Formats: sequence, C-alpha cells, structure tokens
Amino acid sequence: MMPKVSEQAVAEYDAVAAGLVSSGVVRGSMFGMPCLKIGKKVLAGMYGDAMTFKLPPEPREKALALPGVEPFDPGMGRPMKEWVLIPLSQSAVWPDYAAEALEYVRG
Repeated sequence: MMPKVSEQAVAEYDAVAAGLVSSGVVRGSMFGMPCLKIGKKVLAGMYGDAMTFKLPPEPREKALALPGVEPFDPGMGRPMKEWVLIPLSQSAVWPDYAAEALEYVRG
C-alpha cells in the first residue's frame, strides 16, 4: 500500500519535474509510484510525501546528513543501494538532488 500524498508534495514534485523537462526528463511510473526518467533510466520518484533520488556516493552521503533523510526502502525489506528518500520538510533541496540524479543516471 502506497503512503498518502499531500497536495503540497504533489505541487513540489510537479515543480521539480517541470524544471527538468528541458533536459529531456519525462514522467513515468515505477512500482506504481510516479517517477522521472531520462530515456529508460529512472532518476527520481515520489513516495508518499517524499521524493526518492538515485545518487552517486558523495551527494548521497550529503543528503543522508539532512534531518529526516534515509536510504530508500520501497517496502521490500532492504534499502535500494543508490537511492535516498528526502521528506517534504526538505523539499527545498529536491531540485538540487534531482539535478544531481539526472547527471548521475545520464552518465
């Protein structure tokens, strides 16, 4: 069962998505949750009131140092290695991490 999503979280997510459109990022779905992709690669997603990002080691460590940020576990019992979950309370940094994630998955 997916965590509930607030309107504010959706608005912030939409803003992040809109900011990446010019880079070729499209909206999609992963595990039934909204996600952002470039080509076939997923770089970010929405999980409840939080956003998830696929990040390289340094930005990932930096993100994990923020209050409320944790490794992303989509409920399968173990966190996904490169992914972090950044809560709505930290949505001010969502665009920054979205840009990092885009650069990372684009290679």
